[in-house]
Amino acid sequence: MMFLNVPYAEKDQARELGARWNPARKRWYVPDGVAPEPFARWMPKDGEPASAGSGRQDARAAKLMTGTRYLDVDHDCNPFEACGRCAPVLAESGWSAAREDVLKALR
Repeated sequence: MMFLNVPYAEKDQARELGARWNPARKRWYVPDGVAPEPFARWMPKDGEPASAGSGRQDARAAKLMTGTRYLDVDHDCNPFEACGRCAPVLAESGWSAAREDVLKALR
């Protein structure tokens, strides 16, 4: 799986070529087994971090619009399972505390 930097205005084009949406990461990706060549314009450039361009983009302003409840982690993991790599990022963002509050309310 290869994540792409697809602007919102171009999402339909990416879908037509075979890209899929990952709702957990809120990113478009090329599924395994699909040729990556048609997606070259949306692939991260050399030296560009994998998370660059992630999130929703405002098509008119062409700028990144990250929501207040969106947190991009730099690798695939499930935020509902313990991950030593993501734990500090989730704790710093307040995500972990919010999760605990929801779990307490559900008990």
